[in-house]
Amino acid sequence: MQQSLLVSVPEEIMDEAPPKSLRQKMSAYWTTACEMYYNKPISHWILLFLGSMGMLVAFPASSLLSRIYFANGGKSKWIISWVSVAGWPLIAIVLIPSYFFLEVFPTPLDLKLTLSYVVLGFLSAADNLMYAYAYAYLPASTAALLASTSLVFSALFGYLLVKNIINLSIINSIVIITAAMTIIALDSSSDRYGYITDHQYIIGFVWDILGSALHGLIFALSELVFVKLLSKRSFLVVLEQQLMVSLFAFIFTTIGLVISNGFHGMKSEATTFEGGKNAYYSVIVWGIITFQLGVLGATAVVFLSSTVLAGVLNAVRVPVTSIAAVILLHDPMSGFKILSLTITFWGFGSYIYGSYRPAKKDAPQTIS
Repeated sequence: MQQSLLVSVPEEIMDEAPPKSLRQKMSAYWTTACEMYYNKPISHWILLFLGSMGMLVAFPASSLLSRIYFANGGKSKWIISWVSVAGWPLIAIVLIPSYFFLEVFPTPLDLKLTLSYVVLGFLSAADNLMYAYAYAYLPASTAALLASTSLVFSALFGYLLVKNIINLSIINSIVIITAAMTIIALDSSSDRYGYITDHQYIIGFVWDILGSALHGLIFALSELVFVKLLSKRSFLVVLEQQLMVSLFAFIFTTIGLVISNGFHGMKSEATTFEGGKNAYYSVIVWGIITFQLGVLGATAVVFLSSTVLAGVLNAVRVPVTSIAAVILLHDPMSGFKILSLTITFWGFGSYIYGSYRPAKKDAPQTIS
């Protein structure tokens, strides 16, 4: 057996290495990219492309459809929350055949694992309801920007619960994204629809931030479930977790929808919806489909590539959603919101760098 030794590389030796030129760095990156491409089958890259498109197209589409629902006569926050989880059978359609093709068995459920899924499902249902209030009272572009604070809370809760590392780059991203959200708060007078009152705007703003905080907590708790209760982390295991959490979130949300008489409300809303019944049910059905396609896409990206690429795509979809909302829904876009969008993108970049940057040169090197 080989033994790994930790030795410190003298700074004098490291200083003697000539710095690489830009051309040499580009050549090295290109060589690495080519090696990665040829080391994977074409099916891998096709699935990765489809997963990426799921994040960049399906997630923004579901956000826009939520805003379209409220802008055209929809009023129930429970209905739009239910739409976010009603597509859980789509995950089952992908998961169940995989057991037969891969000849594996489902992960056995015990009491602790089941309870963890119940708790995560309840929190997810509450999270969707909070975001529903945000899209009811905020422009889609603003709601998407505020939702990006979930990255901040993911880092904080990951550090507190899972002991993930927080370095200076991640702290920098937290400060930057917080500053961007402060800019939006200060520019609230030019960033709302005319029929939205100050009180409603504040409610939407607060619920969006609270929803993002809860979203970050859900991410950390999901990771904690993998660390404490699941022995392996694979694509199928993550799909199983997503299926069970979505199922319980669907159950809790359906209970709330029944208590609020939401299913009967769908019929009355459809008759008064701008564009008619067909437009109403199209928004509902496509909202269900696009949200779950986004979830499946994000899962595929994480396990076909890395969480870093998922973070990059998550960063890119914020401006995609904002720009699409301005073009398609005529969202207000002030100079302050553009500044906030730019700063948020910078914060995402800092977070991704902090999550992926290599070890420092003066750190101990491992020699096998």
